[in-house]
Amino acid sequence: MMIDLRSDTVTRPTPEMRRAMAEAEVGDDFYGEDPTVARLERKAAEILGKEAALFVSSGTMGNLVALLSQTRMGDSIICERKCHIFCFEKGHVSAVCGLLPICLEGDRGRLEPEKVEAVCLGESPLYAATRLICLENTHNMLGGLCLDVAYMRRMRNLADRLGCGIHVDGARIFNASVALGVPAADLARDADSLTFCLSKGLACPYGAVLAGSREMIRIARFKRHMVGGGLRQGGIMAAAGLVALDTMISRLAEDHDHARRLAEGLVRGGLIVDLGAVETNMVFFRLPDGAPEPEVFLQRMKDGKVLCNPPRGGNWRLVTHHGIGQADIDQAVHSISSALGG
Repeated sequence: MMIDLRSDTVTRPTPEMRRAMAEAEVGDDFYGEDPTVARLERKAAEILGKEAALFVSSGTMGNLVALLSQTRMGDSIICERKCHIFCFEKGHVSAVCGLLPICLEGDRGRLEPEKVEAVCLGESPLYAATRLICLENTHNMLGGLCLDVAYMRRMRNLADRLGCGIHVDGARIFNASVALGVPAADLARDADSLTFCLSKGLACPYGAVLAGSREMIRIARFKRHMVGGGLRQGGIMAAAGLVALDTMISRLAEDHDHARRLAEGLVRGGLIVDLGAVETNMVFFRLPDGAPEPEVFLQRMKDGKVLCNPPRGGNWRLVTHHGIGQADIDQAVHSISSALGG
């Protein structure tokens, strides 16, 4: 059996999720009549300490709708150069929202307030006024690094001084919550809006949630429909999300432990890993000098029953998740280390 470490999106729904989906009470969500969707939205808002929430198809849609709901065409947003919104969401910032992304190099995924202030654009006939500072927690491309409560408070104070809002791409916000040992609501408190994924880490087959103020979510519901995200009997999918929020968050600590075990094993096997960057469920590694070509290395891993995506810029990413046990981690360490020598 293959050990699939490509992403935490490759999970399968649990038996409890499947039962909940099969038995879900449903209605037409377009009319606000799906009780299961409504329960998911209320529960998500409560967990994050927000007034309201909106069920959407994906984290990308959640981020898109959040931007559409809080900006105007011709505005700008400030984001970290390697963030998901800028790198991996098909350019919707510009193509759909009509926004100017101002990208800054972060420090371990953190935008530095002084740099943000230097590029923030005010109201003017000439400028693309900055409406949002966009943060990512955990930061995907930097290995699952977390933004803590103190940093979020610092950014809130900055945003208030600059007259703009904060949106958090919190696709894996619960990984950050578990790793930092703080409630997710504490990490969300200083954000005007936050998106999290049910299908990353929480093992759901579908969906994400956008949370924020009641008024922002009211607008976001219209924007969701604009981009084709309106739901009918969405409770079939929302039911899995309710199970996930009840049963899948605390177990993320297991994924983090497995990622640490994986990282330490790879170091012993001759791979280059920044152990200080392994905070949640991701391990990034590089090949040492003299290693096989990436295509060869990738095939050797596959021959060793380990699935991994091709590298980006020399960085290889492995992601632990539900369904991967300690024995799988140990086998993966052996297979990946062996792939160095053939």
